Amino acid sequence: MPAADPVARLAAELSEAVGAPIELERPSDPAHGDYATNAALRLAPERRQSPRELGEEIAASVASAPGVERTEIAGPGFVNLWLTDAWLADALAAIVERGRDFGAGEPNASLAMPAKRSRDSLARPLIPVEPECRERIQVEMVSANPTGPITVAAARNGAYGDSVARLLEFAGHQVEREYYYNDSGTQMEKFRASVEARRRGEEPPEDGYRGAYVDELAASDEDPVPRMLEQVERTLDRFRVHFDSWALQSELEGRLDEFLPRLDTYEKDGAIWARSSKYGDDDDRVLVRSPERGGGPTYRAADVVYLADKLERGFDRAVYVLGADHHGTRRWYAAVAQMLGYDPERLEVLLYQLVHLTSGGRQRKISKRRGDVVFLDDFMDEVGVDAARWYLVNRGPDQTIEIDVDLAAERSQKNPVYYVQYAHARIAGILRNASAEPSGEDLLPSEPLAPEERGLIKRLLEFPAIAAEATERRGPQGIPVFAIRVADDFHRFYHEHRVLGSDAEAFRLALVRATQNVIACCLDLVGVEAPERM
Repeated sequence: MPAADPVARLAAELSEAVGAPIELERPSDPAHGDYATNAALRLAPERRQSPRELGEEIAASVASAPGVERTEIAGPGFVNLWLTDAWLADALAAIVERGRDFGAGEPNASLAMPAKRSRDSLARPLIPVEPECRERIQVEMVSANPTGPITVAAARNGAYGDSVARLLEFAGHQVEREYYYNDSGTQMEKFRASVEARRRGEEPPEDGYRGAYVDELAASDEDPVPRMLEQVERTLDRFRVHFDSWALQSELEGRLDEFLPRLDTYEKDGAIWARSSKYGDDDDRVLVRSPERGGGPTYRAADVVYLADKLERGFDRAVYVLGADHHGTRRWYAAVAQMLGYDPERLEVLLYQLVHLTSGGRQRKISKRRGDVVFLDDFMDEVGVDAARWYLVNRGPDQTIEIDVDLAAERSQKNPVYYVQYAHARIAGILRNASAEPSGEDLLPSEPLAPEERGLIKRLLEFPAIAAEATERRGPQGIPVFAIRVADDFHRFYHEHRVLGSDAEAFRLALVRATQNVIACCLDLVGVEAPERM
C-alpha cells in the first residue's frame, strides 16, 4: 500500500539508515538532485567531524536505500539524491490512491466532547495531527457590528478566518465557525438613530451612519438591526462563509454577574475594573461603568463572558480573527483566561491588516458612516465570488492588501485565479475524452520519465508539507502561491507531452488526475470553486 506522504516516508527511511533525523528539501535546480539534505552540516559539531566527511558517510548510508538511484556530495557537505523512476511512479500512485484527501489528516468520526486536558497536551503542535492531537476548535470571525452591509474590509476577516478553518478541518480537527455580533451599545444606538432620522426626513447625527442602505432601511417601520443581520448572513453565505452559530453581545452581558466573583477586580471612580495588568495585559480594563456613565457593562465585560462561554462549551481551542487595531486584545484575553482559571494556550488571536481597492489607478475609499463604502456584495458583483475569495487571502494577514479590481475582474490568464482554474478545467477536458479512468496501478512507463513529468510529480509531492505549514502558521496565503506553481508545472508538461493516444497514456492520465485533485483541493481550501469547463 503506497505511503500517504511518500516524501515523509522516504525521509523516515533515510533517517533510520543514518541513525539521525533527515530532512529533505527540493533543490531549485534539478541538476542538484531530486532532493537534498543538510544533515551533515547540522550533525557535524555534535559528532565532531567535518561536514564534508560526515556528508560522505551519510551519502554512503543512503545510497542503497529503496528508490535512491545515486547520491552526490556538494559544497561543504550537502548530500544530493537522485530517485529512480520507479520510486516516482509509486509516489504518483500514492497521490492517485488518496484522491482529494492527499495531504489531509484522518478525521476522527467518534470525536466527542473532550475531557479537561493538560497544558502540555494543549501546547503540542497541531501538525502532524495524530489522533491524540486532534482538537475541537472554534473559529470566530467577521463579527462586524450590524450597522451596515458587510464591507470588503470585513470580508478579509471572513476569507482569512474561513480559510484557516478549512485548513484545520483538512488537517483532521473538528471545527465550528461562529459570528459574534454587537446588538447593543453606542454604535447600535447611533445606527438606529440614523435610520430614525431618515424616517423623519432629517440628516443622520453628525457621528451617525449615511448611505443608500440607511435610506432603504428607513423605508420600513421595522427595527433595522434584524433586517441588517439577515442581509449580512445572506452576503456571507454567498461569499461561501457558513456559520454554525451566532452569539449576541446582549445575551452575554446579562451573564456578567456569574463571572465577576471569579475575576481580580477593584472599584475606582465608581467603576468596576479588572486588574488585568497584573496578568500581563497592557492596562487594567473597565468592566462596569460608573453610575455617572450609565452603570452598564462595557464590551470588555462581554469579552469575559464570551471567553468563558467558548471554553465551557468544550472547545479545546478558541480562535479569534480580528483586525490589526485589536493588537492589544491578545494580552487582554490571556489575562482574562488566567483570572478565570483557564489555560491561555487555549486561545489564539489572529490579526489581519487593511484592504485597499484600486481601479483605473485610483484608490477607492471605504467608510461605512460616510456612505462612500465598498460593500462585499458590490465587490462580488464586479469581480465574482472566486476572485473575491482568492484576492482576499493571497497575501499574509500581516500585509496590507491592495487589490486591482480591473485585474481581479479579468477572465484571462493574467488573472492568477483564472489561470489556476483554467488548468483544472483543461485537465477535466482531457479526462472527459479518455477511454478509461486513470488508475494507480502499473504506472511505470517503458520510457524514462521526462524532466517535465518528474518535475510535476515532485511538485505535487510538496502539497502535504505546504498544507501542514499553512495550517500550523495560520497562513493560508501559501496555498494560492503553491496552486500557481502546480498550474505552471502542469502547463509546462502539457505543452511538451501528449496525454491521450501516447505510449505513456496510462501514466500521464494518472499524472493529470493527481494534478487535478491537488489543484481542486488548493482551491477549496481558500473557498474557490474548481470548474470542469471554462
